[in-house]
Amino acid sequence: MRTFGTALAVLSVAALVAAEIYFEEGFKDDSWQKTWVQSEHKGVEYGKFEQTAGKFFNDAEADKGLQTSQDARFYALSTKFKPFSNKDDNLVIQFSVKHEQNIDCGGGYLKVFDCSVDQKDLHGDTPYLVMFGPDICGPGTKKVHVIFSYKGKNHLINKDIRCKDDVYTHFYTLIVKADNSYEVLIDNEKVESGSLEDDWDFLPPKKIKDPEAKKPEEWDDRATIADPDDTKPEDWDKPEHIPDPDATKPDDWDDEMDGEWEPPMIDNPEYKGEWKPKQIDNPSYKGVWVHPEIDNPEYTEDKDLYLREEVCGVGLDLWQVKAGTIFDNFLITNDIEAANKAAASFKETQEGEKKIKEAQEAEERKKAEDEAKAAEDAKDDEDLDDEDDEDSHAGQATEIDEEEGHDEL
Repeated sequence: MRTFGTALAVLSVAALVAAEIYFEEGFKDDSWQKTWVQSEHKGVEYGKFEQTAGKFFNDAEADKGLQTSQDARFYALSTKFKPFSNKDDNLVIQFSVKHEQNIDCGGGYLKVFDCSVDQKDLHGDTPYLVMFGPDICGPGTKKVHVIFSYKGKNHLINKDIRCKDDVYTHFYTLIVKADNSYEVLIDNEKVESGSLEDDWDFLPPKKIKDPEAKKPEEWDDRATIADPDDTKPEDWDKPEHIPDPDATKPDDWDDEMDGEWEPPMIDNPEYKGEWKPKQIDNPSYKGVWVHPEIDNPEYTEDKDLYLREEVCGVGLDLWQVKAGTIFDNFLITNDIEAANKAAASFKETQEGEKKIKEAQEAEERKKAEDEAKAAEDAKDDEDLDDEDDEDSHAGQATEIDEEEGHDEL
């Protein structure tokens, strides 16, 4: 009966957690301009965001998002919503990123804030709760950041999660659960998961090496030793280099001027190197000594690593060398299934983008070919004109020669 009662209690608690959409933004009209705030942090020239679906898209209206528009700029734009806590619940953060400019160096991540964030003064050192999303800079950095603030310090994930680096739209999803587990998805496919405690350095290690323990002096951890019965052969020691026996003193060598002639040195073919006795199994070998561990007195379990007591805002605070990234489909919720359904559109979106992009590239190739052909035809016409001019000059010269000949007669 206790088991049955416990099960009912768990089900009752679960039933109380209703599906919630805390924040959703698709930038389908101009209303975002009233709710998103541009930072005015002193000393920074911020780039502007423009609402657009970009150069290639699946749906010109539905695919509109915010695009970075100026190269080599910082960007800082944020919005707030009704505060919530994810206590005993999921926290799902999802958005889409489209690097249609084929980004070479720049951020594509978002930041989640509590209500204390000063939107007008948002900058790189502004405290945040979560930083999540892709970051690309050259061939060496193509990663998905998952950074949590814990007790005033930002903690990076200990794993390397590779982001997408093509020019199409991709959905990035972070799921944090109340059991201190997490998942990272790209286009609805799980690319990483695990434990918050294991994959971030929030807490000191549970175990540490016993500071009182020391390896016994008589402990022999050498697997092999030199054979005490092995001796060096009498003919072993040979010089590494010897005079070249085939060398002869040059005929023009002057001992008084050049000094005493010595043949050049060459490698000695009989040289065997430094002699070392052969190795044998160590009869006293006890194996590798393992330092005993003890419970770390500084470790305290925290079952609320997942918890963010006050989630209140989201923003784009990043730098881009080459602008053109489109951010869209922001979603913050506790409903994993709702996020999954929202991201399911990625296939259709990507297919539409590829179709238009390929058509644009084909048109550009044809235009380039037509221009090249037109330039070639123009050159051919110019060459023909030059030949006609040469023939005309040659004819005139012949006529002049003939006239001079008649005059002489």
